[in-house]
Amino acid sequence: MPDSAPRLLRLSCLRERREAHAAGLPYVKSAELSKVRITRVKRTEKRAWLADVSAVVLQQALRDLEAAYKNLKDSSGRYFMSFVVDTVPDVLPEVDTEAGIDLGLSTFAVLSDGTRISSPKFLRRAGKNRAKARIKVARQHAKVADRRRDFRHKASIRLIRDNQAVYVEDLAVSGLARTRLAKSVYDAGWSQFVNMLEYKAAKHGRYFGKIGRFEPTSQDCSACGVKDGPKPLHVREWTCKACGTIHDRDDNASKNTLAAGRADRLNASQSAGKTRTKVPAPHEEAGSHPDGQVIVEGTLARQGGKRVNSTVLGFGVPEIAAGGDLRGALTR
Repeated sequence: MPDSAPRLLRLSCLRERREAHAAGLPYVKSAELSKVRITRVKRTEKRAWLADVSAVVLQQALRDLEAAYKNLKDSSGRYFMSFVVDTVPDVLPEVDTEAGIDLGLSTFAVLSDGTRISSPKFLRRAGKNRAKARIKVARQHAKVADRRRDFRHKASIRLIRDNQAVYVEDLAVSGLARTRLAKSVYDAGWSQFVNMLEYKAAKHGRYFGKIGRFEPTSQDCSACGVKDGPKPLHVREWTCKACGTIHDRDDNASKNTLAAGRADRLNASQSAGKTRTKVPAPHEEAGSHPDGQVIVEGTLARQGGKRVNSTVLGFGVPEIAAGGDLRGALTR
């Protein structure tokens, strides 16, 4: 029995860890296993024979089990089985030759009869293959980056060309990048896209505005202005309790962003007029009817016979949302 003690100990400790894992308990450390499965068990009548086994052997069995667990986390997907069999010596027939062997690095071995065994240098070969693979991966990343940049340039210039004004939400990208959405956030590249919109708007004489990141764009009904309250992200469609309008979450948010952006721009223009501060020409999107009503035609507004377009960007949707109803928006 003492000869099989290390194997039995490993099996016992392995069972202990599996049961703990199945029960949702913390990982059982080797120190705890040593107390429970060696020190205490030795004092029982059933396992008293463990006292006849060297403590060094038993501790080594625990170290072997620990090493197996660590190797399982960086494993190559291969499995090994160990077993013991009884064999008899396989004695080869005698020969007359003898050899002296000189081991080296450039040549693996040189025999006394002049035979040379070349060094395979497996690690260096694998290193070269890894370097080639790294270059391939780097090229793929570069292609992805180029495609992202090209897409953002095309989308941003199209929006600036087609609209007199664009409004976006001031997103906390750095905060979102620390969540489980980090990969998707970085892939979307909102920050770079917004920067492109901003400098292209300035370059081409368009208006670019940001609304506050705490604006409740997903909570307000864009049709009647009633605040319906916060909603979890999985709710993609909802019905306004006040007016009964059925909203797509992202479409509704984009319309609210448009209304908030226009309101902020109007307030800034009025404030600048009172303080005599110079501001860019407003290029009004919405005109005023003689009776004081706002005239809106889809996403197009009329003023002085001109049709002027404005849009808002709603991030987190497959397409770029545009449009909105101004009626009641400026009063909210």
